[in-house]
Amino acid sequence: MAPGPVEPAVPIESTQSLTSVTESYDDTLRFYLNGTKVVLDSADPEVTLLEYLRGIGLTGTKLGCAEGGCGACTVVVSQFNPTTKKVYHASVNACLAPLVSVDGKHVITVEGIGNVKQPHPAQERIAKSNGSQCGFCTPGIVMSLYALLRNHPNPTEHDVEEAFDGNLCRCTGYRPILDAAQSFSVERACGKATANGGSGCCMENGNGGGCCKNGVDGEESEPVKKFTPPGFIEYNPETELIFPPALRKHDFKPLAFGNKRKRWYRPVTLQQLLEIKSSYPSAKIIGGSTETQIEIKFKAMQYSASVFVGDIAELRQYSFEEDYLEIGGNVVLTDLEKIAKEAIEHYGITRGQPFEAILKQIRYFAGRQIRNVGTPAGNLATASPISDLNPVFVASNSVLIAKSLDNTTEIPMSEFFKGYRVTALSPDAVIASIRIPVAAETGEYMRAYKQAKRKDDDIAIVNAALRVSLDESHVVESINLVYGGMAPITIPAKKAEAYLEGKTWTDPAALEGVMNALEEDFDLRFGVPGGMATYRKSLALGFFYKFYNEILAEIKAEEEVDVDTQAIGEIERMISTGEKDHGASEAYTQKILGSERPHVAAMKQCTGEAQYTDDIPVQKNELYGCLVLSTKAHAKLLNVDPSAALDLPGVVDWVDHKDLPSPEANWWGAPCCDEVFFAVDEVFTAGQPIGIILADSAKNAEAAARAVKIEYDELPAIFTIEEAIEKESYFDHYRYIIKGDTEKAFEEADHVFTGVARMGGQEHFYLETQACVVVPKPEDGEMEVFSSTQNPSETQSYVAQVTGVAANKIVSRVKRLGGGFGGKETRSIQLAGICAAAAKKTRRPVRCMLNRDEDILTSGQRHPFLARWKVAVNSDGKLQALDADIFCNGGWSQDLSAAVCDRALSHSDGVYMIPNIHVRGRVAKTNTVSNTAFRGFGGPQGMFIAESYMSEVADHLGMPIEKFREINMYKPGEITHFNQELKDWFVPLMYEQVQQESDYARRREEVDEFNRTHKWNKRGLALIPTKFGISFTALFLNQAGALVHIYHDGSVLLAHGGTEMGQGLHTKMTMIAAEALKVPQDSVFISETATNTVANTSSTAASASSDLNGYAIWNACAQLNERLAPYREKLGPDATMKELAHAAYFDRVNLSANGYYRTPDIGYVWGPNTGQMFFYFTQGVAAAEVEIDTLTGDWTCRRADIKMDVGRSINPAIDYGQIEGAFVQGQGLFTTEESLWHRASGQIFTRGPGAYKIPGFRDVPQVFNVSLLKDVEWENLRTIQRSRGVGEPPLFLGSSVFFAIRDALKAARAEFGEEKVLNLRSPATVERIRVSCADPIIKRAVVEPREGEKSFFISI
Repeated sequence: MAPGPVEPAVPIESTQSLTSVTESYDDTLRFYLNGTKVVLDSADPEVTLLEYLRGIGLTGTKLGCAEGGCGACTVVVSQFNPTTKKVYHASVNACLAPLVSVDGKHVITVEGIGNVKQPHPAQERIAKSNGSQCGFCTPGIVMSLYALLRNHPNPTEHDVEEAFDGNLCRCTGYRPILDAAQSFSVERACGKATANGGSGCCMENGNGGGCCKNGVDGEESEPVKKFTPPGFIEYNPETELIFPPALRKHDFKPLAFGNKRKRWYRPVTLQQLLEIKSSYPSAKIIGGSTETQIEIKFKAMQYSASVFVGDIAELRQYSFEEDYLEIGGNVVLTDLEKIAKEAIEHYGITRGQPFEAILKQIRYFAGRQIRNVGTPAGNLATASPISDLNPVFVASNSVLIAKSLDNTTEIPMSEFFKGYRVTALSPDAVIASIRIPVAAETGEYMRAYKQAKRKDDDIAIVNAALRVSLDESHVVESINLVYGGMAPITIPAKKAEAYLEGKTWTDPAALEGVMNALEEDFDLRFGVPGGMATYRKSLALGFFYKFYNEILAEIKAEEEVDVDTQAIGEIERMISTGEKDHGASEAYTQKILGSERPHVAAMKQCTGEAQYTDDIPVQKNELYGCLVLSTKAHAKLLNVDPSAALDLPGVVDWVDHKDLPSPEANWWGAPCCDEVFFAVDEVFTAGQPIGIILADSAKNAEAAARAVKIEYDELPAIFTIEEAIEKESYFDHYRYIIKGDTEKAFEEADHVFTGVARMGGQEHFYLETQACVVVPKPEDGEMEVFSSTQNPSETQSYVAQVTGVAANKIVSRVKRLGGGFGGKETRSIQLAGICAAAAKKTRRPVRCMLNRDEDILTSGQRHPFLARWKVAVNSDGKLQALDADIFCNGGWSQDLSAAVCDRALSHSDGVYMIPNIHVRGRVAKTNTVSNTAFRGFGGPQGMFIAESYMSEVADHLGMPIEKFREINMYKPGEITHFNQELKDWFVPLMYEQVQQESDYARRREEVDEFNRTHKWNKRGLALIPTKFGISFTALFLNQAGALVHIYHDGSVLLAHGGTEMGQGLHTKMTMIAAEALKVPQDSVFISETATNTVANTSSTAASASSDLNGYAIWNACAQLNERLAPYREKLGPDATMKELAHAAYFDRVNLSANGYYRTPDIGYVWGPNTGQMFFYFTQGVAAAEVEIDTLTGDWTCRRADIKMDVGRSINPAIDYGQIEGAFVQGQGLFTTEESLWHRASGQIFTRGPGAYKIPGFRDVPQVFNVSLLKDVEWENLRTIQRSRGVGEPPLFLGSSVFFAIRDALKAARAEFGEEKVLNLRSPATVERIRVSCADPIIKRAVVEPREGEKSFFISI
């Protein structure tokens, strides 16, 4: 880590005057925590609320990103709100909140609202509705729902849908969480609702007055009974934690506390704040801390004096004046939302237009947790060039009232921004209030626009506030066209404004003139900072085009000029819904197996009681590690000097490659040992570990890591596959599959087409980052390793290597993972090995949990792929041959890249019979992070290549893609290109069923009609099939062991080789054991996965863990049943396990059994193309429909219908969760998730939720239907219970959204006469969608690179 800038310590004279100003201030924090009073006389000024909570043992609140972007740390802070004069329960990001901010308030954490024995209804409903998989994000989601219910005991469906815009989940696909939350909504919790067997809720029946429960229907009626879904606790708001009466009369005293490094000041009057600013102008003013805490955490900024202004009531007032609204600078954005609504009511819709614009921008401004603390003054003072509110303030000609001790200054917003992050505010002044003028009664029009990578909780790419005043003859009197994201500051389009002044709005020439002027105003160069030059320019033009036509429509100018009404408005989502077939397993449900049951740990996860690696209590003498990572993509290491770091307080040691038992011990990697734990003389990627600092706290370790001095000599670096091909930089791995005679087929076929398929990688973004706690034992070099890993055995093996002992001295233990998805299969070993080396050296326990940015920098991603394909096809649509060169970007070390490439080759046929195939695979060697396993493991990339050539070839032939797929689909019993017969093959059947069940043909007609009648919005449909081979491609990994103990009391302890990472493996395994032993499921317990109970385990991966471990458990239980058979006979069929075990024990019968299983029949040989590659194929089909706005690239998935063949499901509830979660993760892979590297530094740019966009709650399909294949026979399936693996296969179905977008883009291009076949690269980001269109606006916005000019970002 590079040393960060340090603000100078407080000068002596300022200290003296500050001391005199604040000498009467109190130094004690007083607040309530979960109903209990807390008094802190010596609070650490540098800890956040999250660090405080976790430090006192309340570990239910999690650290997911440290930037307020994921919501894992959400708590509720109840407070008396000085703006609304009511108690408000604010959901807050504890990772950002300074401890000083909770003085006089009530902090409620997930532990404070319920526990496993007595859960809160919010906790219970999410748990029982399968809304928690890995569970790491769950406490934050529970607290967001809790905040909603505390503020709105009867929320609407819309309130519920928007309550989670500051939360992310990587596992569930969000649908079950939303369903659980919607059970509290007035529409669904009403006893009258048709869904609940009533005659219809008053809102369903069109009661304009709203809900009768809100007391607004005017009649004296009996209160309607709230409907509680069967099996759930009734929600009664009267039983909630009360707001402590003492806090209602809490005396907010000015506070001053801290230490030599940092002091906090908390004035409670404006006068006190101005006195502080006068005596020490450079004191850092903190409102919501949403920006400052990120600067401290990630940019190493140090503010020696910070002033928290959130409790100054004067700055949180508002007033409606004759011609303006005045709001206090520190009104929080949530209150500003309410104030804006009130203002629209007060001034009327016409005069209230500026407040409508504010309301629109706030709706998508960050997440609710940020809006609950963020303020307009903070937004203005930080002067972000992409602030959503600042353009509105500038365009509305707002005025800032700045106050210092001596002066009050009015600063017009048009003069406020001076340069990048520089304003006209004097150092000793604060923004006291903002005056926002109301619009004129006639002739004034104002609108606001924003486009981001993702709709909710995302920073803008470009935003705008556009305002015009017209006289009676529509001549422009005044105009403000203000944009964000187009320059280093919020900026007006001056040339366009000057051009329009005095022009007639209805003059058709005016539009062309403005467009030309806008092009001059925003003449971005290709390599502009932030990238996306063409897209940003097109948005500036597109926003004005929308505005121009919207105003024409409003002034009813249709007779004078052509009004393009279709450019008006934007895509609006409905309330999302979904259906599942809960009767799918009825035909084969046994006593336990086949039934829907919740995840065994769900309730613990929902109450914050589930323990993850970093929740393990701190050990005695424990040290905290912080990795020192390379900042260069490729360089010689000239010097590494930790001496300055070792001199810092609390720092204990520095560990690097010299501390390992031998140079050989530094090497690791699977299957090729080509990577080092610590860099030696050279670094090959930015983010490669060089060493680790050990200190007595995580904060001290972080500060010291930045102080390690490293000198580099930079070397040339390779980033993309294209560069690697050009420089012939490959790993030593080459594989091919040949079937038939491709050359002959190309000669004889009617048509031959060629193309390129290209897709980017994907960050795992498991909510729990890589984490490890290593505890050395005093004897024999023994060590316990608690690691968040999918691979305990490999962890054990490499820890033994770096500590120089045999594997039998190392115990690797895993309770659960907060998500894995393949990212903790091999990459977790790096951190475990480093921590173990550190623990060995210091003989003290060592803990390290990576920050999100460190995790992304060092832990690898899904492999980007490039394929050059050539396809032969006859005029009847029958495929004749495929020839393809397939390349994946392996990164700087090989890791599992070879196997990923192999799987892509085996899946490059998709589900299509191609008689002649020759595919070849290479792994590109680059200087990016080492790419690794990720759910699908090359399968989705191979199938994406297949669907890409299928789509493009169908377009070349002019044939509907659905028909083209059907013509070429494998039939039962046909042979794949790797010579495996397709048994139990149901893709054609599901392809037909999905079309029928989703009404596909009718919807295709509707989509075509919509596209004929809509110029700018287009819809698309796609129907995507999948087959996914189940088995590890490395033969030796297809084995598993299990250990089953039966105790005297009849309870069963189960251990197996698989780890629980949210996928429900432990749930399925306990069900299998319970069914086999004929005991209730709650009698079976799995404590953890550990190498001292089951040895030599394979990693939990390849969707094979249920198959392998399930059969091993069945095998162990069969042995126990054999031993218990005489006792069952003797004691009768109704004997309990307690009675059986008791009797057997006294007869000296062994009640422990080792089970084992290995997959039969498989053993493929590369080259000769012989042997069976996979044990079977999991299959599925999905249909998706999207709508895109071609003026902005914005889009929404209107509907998705999925059908999966999972055989006889062990637990349909768990399988549905996997299908929904995989689909949404796949949708992210192919749409919003784009990894970008910063060209100048060679470092990854997308290193947190601020820049990297996984799907959020409002990105899921608006209608999301999932079903399982039923009423068929699985004759050849020889798995446990005849079930199929389900973790990875559904992921590729998310590409149906991508191909639906492509379908919509075809219509958009045809609208403007573009007939060329579209080659769409994945992911289909909003930028790619927009620039793939062919309209005149995008054509005039194109920015070409000048000679030698390169893009700001690299997309690898």
